[in-house]
Amino acid sequence: MTRRLLAPGMLAAATLVLSGCSFLAPIVTPPAASEPTDVNGYYSQSLRWDSCGTDLECATAKAPIDWDSPADGSIDLALVKHLATGVAQGSLLVNPGGPGGSGWDYVFYSGEYSATPAVVENFDVVGWDPRGVGQSTQVVCFTDPKQTDETLYGTYDSPYDTQGWIDELATVEQSFAAACEKNTGALLGNVDTASNAKDMDMLRAVLGDDKLNYLGYSYGTYFGTVYAELFPDKVGRFVLDGAVDPLISDFESLKFQMAGFDSAFRAYLADCLSGPDCFFQGTVDDAAAQARSALDNVDAAGFTNADGRMLDSATLATGILFNLYSESSWPSLTAMFTSLAAGDPGPTFQSADYYNSRNEDGTYQSNSFEVYVAATCVDGDFVNDPASTLDRIAEIDAAAPILGKYATYDDFAVLDTACTNWPVPRAALPTSFSADGAAPILVIGTTNDPATPYASAVSLAQQLSSGVLISYQGEGHTVYNQGVACIDTVVDDYFVNGTVPAADPMC
Repeated sequence: MTRRLLAPGMLAAATLVLSGCSFLAPIVTPPAASEPTDVNGYYSQSLRWDSCGTDLECATAKAPIDWDSPADGSIDLALVKHLATGVAQGSLLVNPGGPGGSGWDYVFYSGEYSATPAVVENFDVVGWDPRGVGQSTQVVCFTDPKQTDETLYGTYDSPYDTQGWIDELATVEQSFAAACEKNTGALLGNVDTASNAKDMDMLRAVLGDDKLNYLGYSYGTYFGTVYAELFPDKVGRFVLDGAVDPLISDFESLKFQMAGFDSAFRAYLADCLSGPDCFFQGTVDDAAAQARSALDNVDAAGFTNADGRMLDSATLATGILFNLYSESSWPSLTAMFTSLAAGDPGPTFQSADYYNSRNEDGTYQSNSFEVYVAATCVDGDFVNDPASTLDRIAEIDAAAPILGKYATYDDFAVLDTACTNWPVPRAALPTSFSADGAAPILVIGTTNDPATPYASAVSLAQQLSSGVLISYQGEGHTVYNQGVACIDTVVDDYFVNGTVPAADPMC
């Protein structure tokens, strides 16, 4: 659960904003309600819903900074609701992934397409920005986007895979952690998944639902899994698409994930080689070697973007990974390699910028990176002796010999050094996930999902006492509401009618 995991729909929404579309989400700040001082006060608060678009209403809820000390101050949670096109059975809470993904943006920009027509007819679809994210009370770290650039795109005096590089990175990440502590305050220690799950239950209550109906994509499946474990009697109709396995350590999860991206990249190469415009040549193995050679040599190539940024292997890997989340992005990946071969790194930076929510002017569309690091450090187990970082990168390289180590330079290495220096302790989280007594939970897995490999869905469905595995034999990260009739029919029938499949449909 280490790389920021977003459903393709969320990535498409980010692309829409970053490509210069003229409409931007309004900042909606309804008058604040009176400040609750205990758990009951938060659960009984009344929301004011104001119109904020066609069939859209927006509101702001209060949540305690710390659910264990609810009188010690509150945060805001931004919500947007797409009203049911028919008679609503209740609300459906949606999370598109993360850590750091904006459910508010997902519903606001997707509108009636935030779920299938059958679901939109029967439910008010509600997106929210989790604690620390977007229009909710934010995690704030660096206040100058150039500092964020240094973390995400910075080049180093020492080559990658050297102790000198680790030492330079540690200096940057110590500064980042100190800025997060200074600018975020007490919230920094309370952006963990258990706190978010408690927010979700409070939102269920203030939305007026006896049970929580939930659609979680990618990292959002972890929110749903923890919720089910903490509140099994409140589970309504739950669908977890692109499932995260909560029992795998962060490092093992990342290694597993990188192997998934390698597998997806090989599928891309096979498809590319079958067409007339492919940059690569020969067999899939030949093409994989050519891609690895490009990654091996790009640091010394001196590719410079129009804005002066130097292209390195970590940014190239990020650009590749962005285009592996969905099979529909494969032509963009081919064009990216073709442009790079002609000396133009622009499309590579554009893909990496989309992934990092970076605007053309150097500002950032969201604080997803800050939340990604903060949530991972407080949730995870990356606190480690930095001396072992290089050994663990080598282990990832062995597991994913095309993309693996390069994709971790701006990811695992950052987390390993940042979390080692993180100023707040790890959160207390569940350690088992049977969710005894919960209603049936549908767990969707795609057989060649690059970001959350299929085995994770199989494992999670087995862990949950009421888990029901739904398999899609295909490519891409997540699948519901993307035009696959077999999946959509099963999920819609479950959401609308409560029908649980008797067996895995193997779509």
